[in-house]
Amino acid sequence: MGIFKRLKRIAIADVHEVLDKAENPVSMLKQYIRDLEEQLVKAQQALVDQLVLEKQCEALVSQTQAAVEKRLQQANLAIERNEDEVAKLALQDKIVNERKLSAYKQQYEAVQAQTADLQSKVKALQEKHEELKLKQHELASRAHTAQAVQAIQTTVSSFGADSAVQGFSRMEERIWALEAKTKASQALAAPFQPSGNSLLQAEAEQELERLKAAK
Repeated sequence: MGIFKRLKRIAIADVHEVLDKAENPVSMLKQYIRDLEEQLVKAQQALVDQLVLEKQCEALVSQTQAAVEKRLQQANLAIERNEDEVAKLALQDKIVNERKLSAYKQQYEAVQAQTADLQSKVKALQEKHEELKLKQHELASRAHTAQAVQAIQTTVSSFGADSAVQGFSRMEERIWALEAKTKASQALAAPFQPSGNSLLQAEAEQELERLKAAK
């Protein structure tokens, strides 16, 4: 494996490690909820715009339908009055409006389908938002519990008798040394005591007699 490829992998691993440490679970859950709420707000605004458009299309259909009926009435009235030219003009405008009406109806149906689809998506986002909000509380509680347990385990793992045992051993050695020193001092300070050995006593008496005779 090339050195640059290995360095790249090491660098990526280091970055991932930093990111893992930076990704506090509770904070990230809150951020994900905020991101979803932003999407929900945009979707709701899009739905509002879509409903406005649908109303506009509905109004066009209604207005054009009314124009067709009005021109038909005008044509019939002109025919009753033997005003054929006026009737023709009314019928021509009626035909134009009928064609518009057909196009408007198709457009209206398409907009209605888009509105229904958008409403479904917004509803799904709302349901998902509620679901994740509940999930957030659950996961946050679990995260806090896990962190508390980890902190306790870390604290407990730092406990141990090794330090106390070593301290006791050192103090015991010092006490032994102190006791030995005390015994030695006592032995040096004690007055001379004649031995009770009978041979030594006999030799001492002979030495005493020689000293006396020499005088």
